[in-house]
Amino acid sequence: MNTFIKIANLSLIILFPIAWFAPMLRAGFMPFFFGLDEISVITGLQSLWESDVFLALLVTFFAIFAPYMKTIGLALIHFKLLHRKVLPVLHLLGKLAMADIFLIALYLVVGKGIGVGQIETAWGLYLFTGCILASLAISFASERKRTAP
Repeated sequence: MNTFIKIANLSLIILFPIAWFAPMLRAGFMPFFFGLDEISVITGLQSLWESDVFLALLVTFFAIFAPYMKTIGLALIHFKLLHRKVLPVLHLLGKLAMADIFLIALYLVVGKGIGVGQIETAWGLYLFTGCILASLAISFASERKRTAP
């Protein structure tokens, strides 16, 4: 089990960047005429940086830095390069990383509720959500290992 947790966590170091660039949503005002534009975490952040720098900083922290710092921190703990007392801080980072999943879901509900255009989910949304949930599961498994006799 210990080796599985290490490998799963290390795979997140590769999967998170793929999820950031993967299409999460396809949106368009008049999809019959113009097609749907694909939106990823990175393209969303690029748009935010142009319009609202403060919000862009928050979303960048929640979507990129929080989950990645947590994954790297867990890897350091698994390889005994960081003390296990840091786990509560890593749990907090994991909870912060879930905030962006909520925001994406909220945007989907609002976008579909307005009825102007079309919004579709894409495979990147599922990959990104899976990475966050896997990170939480790895964190809980690491915590249980710490408290086990």
